[in-house]
Order: sequence, then C-alpha cells, then structure tokens
Amino acid sequence: QVQLVESGGGSVEVGGSLRLSCVVSGRYFRINMMGWYRQSPGKQREMVATIITGDLTEYIDSVEGRFTVSRDDDKGAVYLQMDRLKPEDTGVYYCAVNVSPEMGVTPEDWGQGTQVTVDS
Repeated sequence: QVQLVESGGGSVEVGGSLRLSCVVSGRYFRINMMGWYRQSPGKQREMVATIITGDLTEYIDSVEGRFTVSRDDDKGAVYLQMDRLKPEDTGVYYCAVNVSPEMGVTPEDWGQGTQVTVDS
C-alpha cells in the first residue's frame, strides 16, 4: 500500500505558471511509472504527463513544450512544472504511480487530486 499526497495547485492567470508536487509514501520496492492525470469539467480523466524508470517521458499533445514532468526517486516524488497555462488546462490534477513487482506502467495508485484553475 502506498499513499500519494499532491500539492501546488491553485488559481493563476492565463500565461502563468504552477508547479505541482506529489510525494509517495508507504511500502514499495520501486516506482515504475509516475504521472499526472487531469479531469476537466465535463470531460473524462486524461493522461497529462508520465515518466517511467529511466526518465522516459510522455505528454499529451496539448501540453507538449509547456509542461515538464520530473521525478526524484530519493524523495519518492514527482513534479509537474506547468508554464504558459491556458484556460483549457483547468481541472483537477491527480498524481498516479505504478509500484507493481511486474514493473507495469499503467497507473494503479492515485492521489486525492489538486485543483488547478486558469483564469482568462
């Protein structure tokens, strides 16, 4: 069992920046995948950015070049630097990880979510 705690959400004007943090605690051997997902009003939850062992990253097209995902394995943390924010980035952002012994890369454990609001 692992626990994920996100922080760093808030309200920002268009073009502004926010940095989300997520710290993983509990028992695990290795964090295979760490990522950020979001659910915008009226939409399904979608992957925003993921980073797997070896620092291989993936981004949804709409945030490519504006968001940067990074991880600190010593701290059990994953970060999402969000720059040049747009109103369509508004939503609840969830941290997710996969710590399975099989080294899977699909999200299995989730944080409680943090609200990001971009004001136009």
